[in-house]
Amino acid sequence: MRKRIFSSEAVCAGHPDKVADQIADAILDALLEKDPESRVACEVTCIPNQVHIFGEITSKAEVNYEQIARDTIRKIGYTKTGEDFDDQTCRIVVDLHEQSPDISVGIVRDKKNLEKNGAGDQGIMFGYAINQTDDFMPYSIEMANDLVKRLDFVRKEKILEYLKPDGKAQVSIECEGDIPCRIDTIVLSAQHDESVDISELRNDLKTIVIDEAIPSEWIDKKTRILINPTGRFVKGGPGADSGLTGRKLITDSYGGYARHGGGAISGKDPSKVDRSAAYMARYIAKNIVGQGYADECEVQLAYAIGVAEPVSIYIETFGTEHINRHRLERKVLSAIDCRPGAIIKKFSLKEPIYENLAVYGQFGENAKDMPWERIDLKL
Repeated sequence: MRKRIFSSEAVCAGHPDKVADQIADAILDALLEKDPESRVACEVTCIPNQVHIFGEITSKAEVNYEQIARDTIRKIGYTKTGEDFDDQTCRIVVDLHEQSPDISVGIVRDKKNLEKNGAGDQGIMFGYAINQTDDFMPYSIEMANDLVKRLDFVRKEKILEYLKPDGKAQVSIECEGDIPCRIDTIVLSAQHDESVDISELRNDLKTIVIDEAIPSEWIDKKTRILINPTGRFVKGGPGADSGLTGRKLITDSYGGYARHGGGAISGKDPSKVDRSAAYMARYIAKNIVGQGYADECEVQLAYAIGVAEPVSIYIETFGTEHINRHRLERKVLSAIDCRPGAIIKKFSLKEPIYENLAVYGQFGENAKDMPWERIDLKL
């Protein structure tokens, strides 16, 4: 069989882009908690000693944006002053305005029948599922996420006290044909205190992070393990590199294993189909694979701004379907309502559920308790 290698990346909670995503979704949750009808398109940038919150928000809720940002930064772990970014001394700049009425009039078609309301924007969204793992995600992104979750846990629990919040992982899986068989390469980079010896750090991260996060049967004598390849990662986070919402959208989804429409998720209320339709597309794909109709599935949904019905629904099973393709498509189209209002209602998307999804992935293990991860579609 032809051998191939596929790689996926994941990042820690302290990665600059993920700091921005978590602040944006913490703001979204705070607004939805007080006003479920809030319209939110919140963007965040993080640079040394400053956070900039901007975008369009229309809500009856009153929240303290600055305090939300500081609380989020503190929870992530940036609490030491004098390191160019911390929860107490960084400057918080808020530049928000209301959603354009030209957009709002297209969304709110019928206040009594939410299903008739239009999409908040045009766009294409993809959902994906494959029967590689128990939660129907690709191995490469699940293992990369397992590594950064373990790295964050070890830091927060002070198991390795020299660790700092920034970090990332990359896992390269070797496949024989379409079957994953081993890990070819693991790359793990962790921000650290200047005092720690690189040999000590590499040994600790191998035994305390990698060996605990990755099943031993996936690693063999040929597996390359690269830990802090440059030898030094003292300066990190927004103090070293700028962060921006929506810049890690591939780590948010399927690790590059499936196509992506290009729209980011964090900071957006569910009237934006970048969020709600991405969840629905995953739900459809996971139910097709989870119910045994195919081994792999990708679903595309496309919308026009102000129009409720999707302009197209496309289902691709890559030749792995176990029933006739046309019959499968008919089953799906008759079983599900993909209008944004119907999606919001089905998944209860006006609840404040988003901050915990802003790191470690919007799908799979990290979202296992979310309604779009259920296998309950009656096909």
